[in-house]
Amino acid sequence: MHKSPSNDDLRVFIQVAEKASFAAAAVDLGVSVAYISKRIRSLESALNTRLLHRTTRRVSVTEQGEKVLRRAKQILDDIDQLYEEVAQTRQTPSGVLRISSSFGFGRQQVAPALAALTEQYPELAVRFEVFDRLIDVMGEGFDLDVRIGEEIASHLIARKLADNQRLLCAAPTYLDTRGEPQTLAELAAHECLVIKERDHPFGLWRLESVQGEKQIRVQGRLSSNHGEIALQWALQGKGILLRSAWEVAPLIEAGKLRQILPEYWQTANVWAVYPQRLADSAKVRACVEHLQQWFAPLEPLYR
Repeated sequence: MHKSPSNDDLRVFIQVAEKASFAAAAVDLGVSVAYISKRIRSLESALNTRLLHRTTRRVSVTEQGEKVLRRAKQILDDIDQLYEEVAQTRQTPSGVLRISSSFGFGRQQVAPALAALTEQYPELAVRFEVFDRLIDVMGEGFDLDVRIGEEIASHLIARKLADNQRLLCAAPTYLDTRGEPQTLAELAAHECLVIKERDHPFGLWRLESVQGEKQIRVQGRLSSNHGEIALQWALQGKGILLRSAWEVAPLIEAGKLRQILPEYWQTANVWAVYPQRLADSAKVRACVEHLQQWFAPLEPLYR
């Protein structure tokens, strides 16, 4: 008679496979490395196969391990969904909520909101990660992604958290030196601070106006994959920036930046995005409602 693998062992295996490290998995799960090793041995024994290649430097998944990894995620997703469906009427959300977002917005806006969420729901644990790319919510094991922009696949559920748009702006010192562009075409002759953020095309600005959408290819000597770095360059007078109103509107009001070509903007609303299977999840629903209330005071469309 075959011994069935335990759900706990499957969860440990997934964590080790994704982190490619026993030590990193132990830190994430809050257990010892010895416990991780024991659970992996138990799972390999139950399945009668080797799941991982181990060296002194790294851990990699075997061919059989890849098959087990795919099925383990599916099995645990089904179990989690079952628990959610049974517990969806509970008043107090609980369990682990895995959330992702982008660098700047995640650090400045989402992180404080999630800290407040755990104060409101003490039985809820949040695992929050930030990235410089668009996340595959289901494929990478997240429950919810907080993103800026309209790049949302049709198979995902999206709930708007706040209206937002990206604005063109620059420091007065830059504009006084280089002159203020009067047309979109003139941007090509200026130093533009290009941001490679998530999956946005590098150096191509798609802008909206009452006449419709236009796009302009821009360039500059300074570029980064981190919006906060580009913002600091803009404040230092290094070039023209396309950045979200939630971040630059206060700086424009304070006179540290000046909006240019105000007839152009880029829609960049804030969304909570999650898989269809979590449509009835109590913890996801509570998180989305909390974020909607948290972001309600954000600066409205600025133009």
